[in-house]
Amino acid sequence: MNATLSILVSLCLIGGSLFALIAAIGINRLPDFLTRMHAASKAGTVGSGLLLLAAGLGSGDISVLIRALAGFIFFILTAPVSAHLLARAAHRAGVRPTDANIRDDYERDLASGKTSQQQVR
Repeated sequence: MNATLSILVSLCLIGGSLFALIAAIGINRLPDFLTRMHAASKAGTVGSGLLLLAAGLGSGDISVLIRALAGFIFFILTAPVSAHLLARAAHRAGVRPTDANIRDDYERDLASGKTSQQQVR
């Protein structure tokens, strides 16, 4: 492995580790479920993606790199959608944000009794 590739792999490892650390700190320090989930989904996605990219680059095999890139794309496409659906389900189940949050955009949906499918029509 040449020096440029080694530096790139090292930067991806350090960056991914820092994002994973930020996600872990966010999960432990943030006040409510919704903000913890936000930290886990955003920082965790970037951290795991960078670590996958480092593994793919460091392997020296193009097939491993392609699989690592496919996994990274899969993380980027699925993590925000699953976090949104999980937050919406938690809100409907009665989990409310803390008072530190400024507004609750889903509150009027629950008050009116409409589902998101009825609002589209």
